[in-house]
Amino acid sequence: MKSIFVSIIAIAVALVLVPVLPVGAEADEGGRKIVVFQVGLNDAAEDEIISRAGGAKLKNLDLIGAKAVWVPSRAAVEKLEAQPGVLRVDDDVEVFALARPDVSAQAQVLPWGIDRIDAELVWPSGNTANPIKVGIIDTGISKDHPDLKANIKGGVNTIRPGKSWNDDNGHGSHVAGTVGALNNTTGVVGVGPAVDLYAIKVLNAGGSGYLSDVIEGIEWGVANNMKVLNMSLGTSSNIQSFHDAITAAYNAGVVLVAAAGNSGGSVNFPAVYSEVIAVSATNASNTLASFSSRGPEVDLAAPGVSVYSTYKGTGYATLSGTSMAAPHVAGAAALVLNTAVGIYDADGDGAWDPAEVQAKLQATATDLGSIGFDNLFGWGLVNAFSAVQ
Repeated sequence: MKSIFVSIIAIAVALVLVPVLPVGAEADEGGRKIVVFQVGLNDAAEDEIISRAGGAKLKNLDLIGAKAVWVPSRAAVEKLEAQPGVLRVDDDVEVFALARPDVSAQAQVLPWGIDRIDAELVWPSGNTANPIKVGIIDTGISKDHPDLKANIKGGVNTIRPGKSWNDDNGHGSHVAGTVGALNNTTGVVGVGPAVDLYAIKVLNAGGSGYLSDVIEGIEWGVANNMKVLNMSLGTSSNIQSFHDAITAAYNAGVVLVAAAGNSGGSVNFPAVYSEVIAVSATNASNTLASFSSRGPEVDLAAPGVSVYSTYKGTGYATLSGTSMAAPHVAGAAALVLNTAVGIYDADGDGAWDPAEVQAKLQATATDLGSIGFDNLFGWGLVNAFSAVQ
């Protein structure tokens, strides 16, 4: 979201995967859709509307008052849209992990990105992000990895409900390691080495998944009291149901962090949305990675080139991408959540909310590029040590 590689929808990491639909579905413009219902209908009534149009329910998306469905044709979509009680029908687009391959892996105890954002300077104070809950919405997390398993507290598989959330790709484990690999003298160490990690598996072994699975993952994160959700994934499609889910999570108090994208062009969704902290990628010279998306939606920058971290199984790998940058910010957010809100308490409730966390991270970032905000680095390179002061 690969031989250690991932493509992005209409973005361009390299390869664009195409959804497999029943024979004839693509030509008839049927396939997977998200049906959003008006408030007031019960579950049975919604199911009846879907059935009447010739569709089949795939899953409930209660967070946004919707259901993921399969429909056989464009005519069935139009029939759904015309039904009383249906607010709209969105495309259930594919979403992809956002990483790039790198073959120059070298073991190191303290990855350069962790060092660059000064995370290791925070730990002597006793703040290791314990017990902040961070959900990794991705390909899963390697459940038996010695550098991760003590911090993994649970998870969910929204692709195949009831099945394992174990990582069968590697991307999610890599992201999780940057957020919270153990400080155990072997392998690597994450930004918050005692954070509570949760695997929210929404992408398959190829690094792709349907939007409805991502929305269900966000819903699970809200229901299970995640404080931070990292989304190192994206799509070029602006789907209202995606924004609705993001808004619901934000309003529930969840800090949302997402990769800006790897096209070298405009920022992807969900990073575009104002409720999300959009993260661009920098290299060891503190310049913007050539592949990193950029634009006015970028909020912060973080290391995203040749990042060494945990991988599937018990391995390690070096990856590049805004996928690798985002978890540096997610980890920094977890550290901030473990401090007093102080002067950033805009609403006076004595507790952090997403806007306050973002304000703190932006105000304490290391300015790069043009003075102040710019479209490449946002407010600058995230600095975990400055953010917790």
